[in-house]
Amino acid sequence: MTQSSKAAISSDQIARYQAQFAERKDAKVIERAVTHQGILATSADYASDTDMTPVFSIDLDTGKVANQKQSGRCWMFAALNTMRHHLADLFKLTDFELSQNYTFFWDKFEKSNYFYQNVLNTADQPLDSRKVAFLMATPQQDGGQWDMLCAIIEKYGIVPKSVMPETYSSSKSNELNGTLNKKLRKDAVTLRQLVADGASEADIASARDRMLGEVYRLLCYTLGEPAQQFDFEYRDDDKNYHLDQNLTPKSFYDKYVGWDLNDYVSIINGPTADKPYNKTYTVEMLGNVLGGREVKHLNVTIDDFKQLAIKQLQDGQSVWFGCDVGQSSDRQKGIMDLNAYNKNALLDMDLTMTKAERLDYGESLMTHAMVITGVDLVDGQPTKWKVENSWGEKVGTKGYFVMSDRWLEEYCYQIVINKKYLSDELKQAQAQTPTVLAPWDPMGALASH
Repeated sequence: MTQSSKAAISSDQIARYQAQFAERKDAKVIERAVTHQGILATSADYASDTDMTPVFSIDLDTGKVANQKQSGRCWMFAALNTMRHHLADLFKLTDFELSQNYTFFWDKFEKSNYFYQNVLNTADQPLDSRKVAFLMATPQQDGGQWDMLCAIIEKYGIVPKSVMPETYSSSKSNELNGTLNKKLRKDAVTLRQLVADGASEADIASARDRMLGEVYRLLCYTLGEPAQQFDFEYRDDDKNYHLDQNLTPKSFYDKYVGWDLNDYVSIINGPTADKPYNKTYTVEMLGNVLGGREVKHLNVTIDDFKQLAIKQLQDGQSVWFGCDVGQSSDRQKGIMDLNAYNKNALLDMDLTMTKAERLDYGESLMTHAMVITGVDLVDGQPTKWKVENSWGEKVGTKGYFVMSDRWLEEYCYQIVINKKYLSDELKQAQAQTPTVLAPWDPMGALASH
């Protein structure tokens, strides 16, 4: 008898399971509840509502939340929100927004070129190699990471939302993504064939140039063509009129935001055996701007992770962060808390895994980026955190969420911190040459919810 036939489910096993189920006094009660209400509603613990009251000892006033609508631009919204908080304070512009469509355009354009380069880099590998399969599964998508937005801003600048407002395809990106990915896969066929045929570098460059021209045209049709020069006209909170003429996207960024993006670095908490703390990491085939800023993470302990976020908040600056938002969270109430649902008690089974186990076994990774705008410190220790989301005002408390400290420990993976808050030891660690991780490493996940 083979090993697989020994492991086949027998009728005796099923009979035993049926008997065990029948012996449970609460089985039918739970069955009736869960079949009608589902696992989440039945296991919801409403004590969490009280624990997650949205009151914080440090609470930054950051105005109304934005709305990414039906697109995966959370990382972009979150990053631009941290910048607009700064801009709003300096220039008295409550509820002002930077153009997420502008950075969306250039990100997709650059990602297309990045894809072409990766196709050429792997053109000597068979189609069923893991790297080629990884590339073709998703040639490009809406998601991204902090360093990728920095690369876009450093090259293209930013503009006010009034200069490049939302379009149908920026707010509802499925059609654009489907069309662009179809084109990129078709272009991959051509590029791989050119390499196989021994085409010259000049011929390959010419084909790639034509492809990029078509990508640019597609993006102009769907997102609108980005402005190269514009006037910025506005009234501040004191009703004073302002007109700033003949700006470029880069001069606008320099004047109205003015951050040196090199000061802001990615800090992660990835407690897996392959990533020692106080070391830096990058991810193969992860990025957007060729020749631009590369993704780089400094892995630290969870205690250092939290203390860095607290230092930046205490200094009046919000914190971009990436997390696995779908885990133990109530979207409508805006609560992220390990006690939001008690599935273990409801189902009488242990579903507990460590943070490292979830990362290693594909149970969790970064799916969403938001902004921490407050924290509740009790006896100097954080108990809960205020979060600015980008899902509009109809969820949470006018779009703001509450995240318990224990939830942060388990499901937060990345924050962006000004280097000035790092200890000397961490500054030295951050300056190290990064270890290159595989393209499918969970720390290469793109925030896209």
